[in-house]
Amino acid sequence: VHLVESGGGLVQAGGSLSLTCAASGSIVSLNNMGWYRQAPGKQRELVAQITRSGDTTYADSVKGRFTISRDNAKSTVNLQMNGLKPEDTAVYYCNVIFLPSGATYLRQSWGQGTQVTVSS
Repeated sequence: VHLVESGGGLVQAGGSLSLTCAASGSIVSLNNMGWYRQAPGKQRELVAQITRSGDTTYADSVKGRFTISRDNAKSTVNLQMNGLKPEDTAVYYCNVIFLPSGATYLRQSWGQGTQVTVSS
């Protein structure tokens, strides 16, 4: 699967950004879709995840500020980020669990990452 991310950038604290990830390729089904982030010197961490049926999981640090959604018809996942804080600064990665055509087990793929920088 090929993942294309868009929407990162520079924003002031308190501002908003929206990230979108589009999946393409020979896919039978997209299962969980999510966003992770990695700040300099830190481990990659889960930000938010959404199942095919729409159940969501959020990191405690973003609850109430970020909203994840997906469009199964378009094979996209979106992360709406409001009330951004300097500590949200990181490279954000799209992650999908999917079943490729002709395969019998699920696989995982990562996007190339998009930089989000929040200035104070």
